Amino acid sequence: MTGTSPSARRARALRPSGWNLRTKLVASIVLLYLAVTLVTGAATVLGSRTSQLSQMDEQLRSAALALEGGDAGKSGPPPGLGLSQVTCTVAQDGTIVQRVVDGSLASTCYVSGTDGSRNDLTQRQVETLMRTLSPQQSAGPVTRAVDGSDYRVVTAQRSGLVRTREGTEEQTLTEVRGLPLAPVQESVDRLVRTVALVGLFGLLFIVLASWLLVRRNLAPLRRVAGTARRVSHLPLAEGAAQTSSERVAPADTDPGTEVGQVGVALNELLDHVDRSLTARHRSELQVRQFVADASHELRTPLASIRGYAELSRKEPEPVPEGVVHALGRIEAEADRMTELVEDLLLLARLDAGRPLAQDPVDLTMVVMETVSDARAAGPDHRWALELPDEPAEVVGDEARLRQVLINVLANARTHTPPGTLVTTAIRPVPGGVELRVSDTGPGVPPQLQARVFERFTRGDAARQRAGGSSGLGLSIVHAVVSAHGGRVGLTSRPGETTVTIALPATPPPLAPPPPAAPPGPAPA
Repeated sequence: MTGTSPSARRARALRPSGWNLRTKLVASIVLLYLAVTLVTGAATVLGSRTSQLSQMDEQLRSAALALEGGDAGKSGPPPGLGLSQVTCTVAQDGTIVQRVVDGSLASTCYVSGTDGSRNDLTQRQVETLMRTLSPQQSAGPVTRAVDGSDYRVVTAQRSGLVRTREGTEEQTLTEVRGLPLAPVQESVDRLVRTVALVGLFGLLFIVLASWLLVRRNLAPLRRVAGTARRVSHLPLAEGAAQTSSERVAPADTDPGTEVGQVGVALNELLDHVDRSLTARHRSELQVRQFVADASHELRTPLASIRGYAELSRKEPEPVPEGVVHALGRIEAEADRMTELVEDLLLLARLDAGRPLAQDPVDLTMVVMETVSDARAAGPDHRWALELPDEPAEVVGDEARLRQVLINVLANARTHTPPGTLVTTAIRPVPGGVELRVSDTGPGVPPQLQARVFERFTRGDAARQRAGGSSGLGLSIVHAVVSAHGGRVGLTSRPGETTVTIALPATPPPLAPPPPAAPPGPAPA
């Protein structure tokens, strides 16, 4: 974004509300994929673990039933599919039951390895294990820590002969059988790694594929936005309608799609704007033609009024003083109205594209003569000149350029109090000449600065003047300078107001005049 600081852009990028549509769609697809992958992966891992535990629990239950049923080999371990196992037989007093193996006594509580090795459990380990196993837990396998590892264990009760000090007696023995959980955990870990790896590759594929697909499907919307952007840059305020060549392509105006509906609506809007601008341009041409015709026609009666007033004042017969005063006012107002008509006629001719003279003009001499005239017209102001060492020359219409400077100096004289310093400066610039007129007056009100070169723009001070103001002086300056291919600008603050006029050394080629207004009813 133009004019935005990097920190503001970063903050905007972190807010989803500041993302563009493509990023939002891709992010939504990726988040949906991640949610589905996480749920599916979690369900797969949990289901695998539950299935393996169920299989192990079934083996342990079968071993417990065999022990309780008194089957042969009931003291042996359950089928473990090659896994290490826990086997333990405990008497009623909690001691480890021993049995004779190869003529010697051997403990019945041990952890056997898959390689046939065995690690006998101590009495303390057995007591710790038996304390955590309550009779209520004999109904199903539970998870317990044995010899530093987790095992799935099951208990069963059976009768058996136990050798005591008094002899041999029958007691209720507690048989413990268990299978390790390490293989299940290893299988679950492998499955988690597999799911994570597959999910990662799937994520990369989804990001790339969704980015390409979203970009491709949003291409029509980008083309529609491009058309709107190009139309927004057209100089629609300069004259005839300029949108006739800018329309959304037929491929992007299918009403069956959302983008097509936007394209159709934009084309309809452009058609409406085109018609409106054409009608406005036709109306402007008619108004300009009317102003030009009216100004031209008013010159003759105004000259007659002025002539008859002068003739009446020169009458040899005695004329009452009141009539003389009235005739003087008629002449003055006729002169002022003639100036207004001439200004309107000049603007109408410039609007119509009338070519200006293109002769070498010594702008330095024009400035000196015009400032000298302004000094005579405004002796209560202070006038200063800043001229270059060499004459500043441009190609243009000397009479119109002189009128530009007259209007600017008259504006500075009229709207500033006596004693104001008005400085006119000329300086060569690359490709042309720059003319600056500065004054130390109160300045132009801020609300007027943006439209000071528009027609009929007048400040409150101008309206309070006795003579009034047409509001055309600076608009003529803008029109004449623009016709010469130059630029005019104003900067103002209390104590310093500057009008800057930049003129090229060579004016641009003449543009063809605008088309004439079509016939229609004359304005009222």
